Parts: sequence; C-alpha cells; structure tokens
Amino acid sequence: MSLFKSASTVSLLTLASRITGLVRDLLMASAFGVSGLTDAFNVAFRIPNLLRRLFGEGAFSQAFVPVLATSHARDGEEVTLRLIDAVATALLWVLVATCVVGVAAAPALVWALASGLDDPSFDAAVLMTRWMFPYIGCMSLVAFAAGILNTWKHFAVPAATPVLLNLSMIAAAWWGAPWFRSLGIEPIYAMAAGVMLGGVLQLAVQVPALRRLGLMPHIGLTLARLRAAWANPGVRQVLRLMLPALLGVGVAQLSLLINTQIASHLATGSVTWIWYADRLMEFPTALLGVALGVVLTPQLTAARASGDDTRYSDMLDWGLRLVLLLALPCAAALLVFGTPLIATLFHHGRFDAADVQRVTVALAGYGVGLVGLVAIKVLAPGYYASLDIRTPVKIAIAVLVITQCFNLLLVPLLQHAALTLSIALGAMVNAGWLLVGLIRRGSYRPRPGWALYGLRVAGATLLMSAFLWWAGAHVDWVGGLHGWARAGWLAAAVAGAAVLYFGALLASGLKLRAMLRR
Repeated sequence: MSLFKSASTVSLLTLASRITGLVRDLLMASAFGVSGLTDAFNVAFRIPNLLRRLFGEGAFSQAFVPVLATSHARDGEEVTLRLIDAVATALLWVLVATCVVGVAAAPALVWALASGLDDPSFDAAVLMTRWMFPYIGCMSLVAFAAGILNTWKHFAVPAATPVLLNLSMIAAAWWGAPWFRSLGIEPIYAMAAGVMLGGVLQLAVQVPALRRLGLMPHIGLTLARLRAAWANPGVRQVLRLMLPALLGVGVAQLSLLINTQIASHLATGSVTWIWYADRLMEFPTALLGVALGVVLTPQLTAARASGDDTRYSDMLDWGLRLVLLLALPCAAALLVFGTPLIATLFHHGRFDAADVQRVTVALAGYGVGLVGLVAIKVLAPGYYASLDIRTPVKIAIAVLVITQCFNLLLVPLLQHAALTLSIALGAMVNAGWLLVGLIRRGSYRPRPGWALYGLRVAGATLLMSAFLWWAGAHVDWVGGLHGWARAGWLAAAVAGAAVLYFGALLASGLKLRAMLRR
C-alpha cells in the first residue's frame, strides 16, 4: 500500500471521527450551553485525556512502535510475538494500579488542573473525574493495539475507533441527558457515562482485528508472568525510550495543564470556549498531522533499520510538502472565516452570539500556528525512527518556557484568546527547531523545487483567503441566517474556496497527481 493511499485511508476514517465529533459538540453546545458545569465536565474529561496522551498515545506509542517495528523487521515473528505478550502484561498491571490511584486522587487532580472552579463546579468535576478515570486504561490498551495494527499496515480499525466514543457521547447527550433529568440527576453527568461506554467499545473492537492477524496478546495475570515480562529485553528497551518520551510528552501536556489552570481563573466559560476552539483546531491536525504521523512512523523506522537513508529523507520531504499544501489554507480559513464556522456548528440553543465571538478569537489564535502544529506530527517521527527521543524532549522543554513567556505577555491583553495564541506560537518554534535539527544532522535533505512550490501554495492561499474574507463579511452569519440556510451558505463558501485554491494551484503549473503519487 502506498504512503498516500495509507494516509488517505487514515484521513478518511479520521474525517468520519471528526464529523461525528462535531455532531457531538453541536449537541452539547445546544443542550448545555456554556456554564460552570460545562467547565467542570471539560476539566474532568481533560484529566484522563491528558494522561491518555501522556502514557498511551504519547510516550508509550512513541517508544513502543519503533521497538516493535524494528523487531518485526529484524528479529522475526516468534521474537516479536513474545515482545507483544510481555508488553501487554506489563502494561495491564501498570494501568490497573494507575486507575485505582487516579480515582482516589480525583480531588487533587482537579485542583491541580483547575483550582479556579467554584465549589459546585469543583465538586461536579471531582465526581465526573472519578467516573471517567478508568477511560485512560481502556485508551492506553487501544493505543497498544493500534501500534501493533499500524506496524502490520492495518490502519483502518485504529483510525475508525474514535467514532465509537463520539457515537456514545451523542447517545448520552440525545437520550442520556433527558433520562438523567427525569431521574433528578444533573444531566451533564450523562456525558461522563457516555465517555466510559465509548472507551469500552473502542477497546472491544480491537480484539477481532488482532485475532484475525494472529496477534492477540497472551496477558499474564500472575506475579511470575509479570516478572518474566519485565525481564524481556524489548520491554526494557521500551521503558528506556519511554522515560525521555514521557518527559517530552509531559512537557506538552504540562503546557495544556497550565493553560487550563489559567483559564479557570478567567471569566466563567473560558475553559469551554477554548474547548470548542480545540475541537475545530483538531480537525485539520487529526486529518493530516495524525494521519501522516501514524503512517510515517513505522515506515521511517523500517527505512532506518534497513539503512535506506534516501527513502527515509524522501518520505519526510513528501510529508512536509503535503503539510504545507493542506495545512496552510486551513490555517488561513481559521483566521479569516472563524465566525461562519462556529456560528453554523454551535450557535444553537443555549450557545449564544457572545459565545460565538469568544470562540472565534480563540480559534484565530490557533490559526496562527496551525502549520507548526501539523508539521510536528511529521517531524517528530523523524527522530523517533532513529530511536532518538531525547532531542525532541529537549526542544519541548525549551518551547514550554517560551510558551509560558508568551502567556505572561499576552493574557493580560487578550484573556482566554492569549492561551491559544501562545500554544500556536510555541508550535511554530517547535516545528522550526525540529526541522533545522534534521537538516543539520543530514537526516533530511530537502528535494529541489521548494521555493517555487512554496510560492505556488502561498499565492493560492492568498486568493482563497480573499474569497473567504468576502464571504464572511457579506453575510450575517450570526443574526441573519439560521439552521439549514446557514449550513447551505457555509457549504457553498467552503466548496467555492476549495475550487478556487486547487484551481489556482493547477493553473500555476503544480502537478498535484504526480506529487501525491511520489
């Protein structure tokens, strides 16, 4: 399967996940609006998500996938299967202990993340954290299964899995919340139940896929099996790589934790406004950045393991060109077309015009650094493939300091919008630093033609941006349009922008089909 076909498969399935995610967020915005209780839910949901990104999809995946891919390429099936069994055994025991501690320590976790919540919201956040904390166990095991399936080039199931969480939360908002209300229970708690149901379902669908490939791990539930698992050389290598990776991912998550803490001390609703901006920002980062990272990591590792430096460099070059091609116009759209997007998606029910305006400015902050946010997903695997996790960690620590310096300067002026802008600016610094490092060590050698390619993409983006600015300024998206009329105008504007952008690229002489095939 070609890299583009693999990335397209992941992107299309991720698109389904993001669309169902937008439906979920639309229902939540309409049903619950913006309040102290929505802040409480978003804080409680962020805690297991932070830990999932820290231990599951973050440090663990960054360490496990290169080790697994190297073992698969060099050591043969028998050794690799033993590695899978050992890692699964060690991981399960760690997760059980983590979940027990997390449920008991929920008040401390909520205080650490959002001490600015008032008493009713704080208590609600603690209760929902306890309900949702086992979600991290489910999702860490899902990340483990996804690493195996992606290494064997089976990308569909891991990419489609998040849809199940969204469907569970949609059901919770649509049916669960009214049912909880009829029982005299605060309806927002239905969303916490939906999260846990989604985690269980996501884990369950991995089992048939692993069994079909003969890769279902045999997990040891005895102390003797646990000791044997820790003694496995592959497990020890994963642990050695996880320590710097944990620091690197922890730095990124610490930045989010600090921002959430700051937001909890700003105007009520700030946590929720940033949450909705996150949802739209994650649309392009997941469709492009995550898809490319998932596909490139095992392939870059295999190229490194076989000593094929040319293939390794060419894959990075292809990924970065695709980032510029698709992330730059998305960034421009977030900057000049945020109000139509947010009004169409969320301006219903209890989500009012003031909320639209506040989410719009937060979204514009992300737009400034979207190219960097996506590019990191391509550049960081370039280091992981060489089993070098220390360099991205050092860069991440420096960027954390830079991001918080931006916060000190910007929060007094821009309030909650400063928090997204600081993350975006930090991402641009991070991506630039990673890129320079790969070039200096000779790992990445840019192919000829980048200057002309960049001019073509920039010119087409400027043309598209002018059209979107005109469409945003000449229609009353907040007060004048409603329902399907607003959705229709949005669809027409987005379709027109896409036609204009890709038409301009083709007119400039860019051979899109040849680039994608390469």
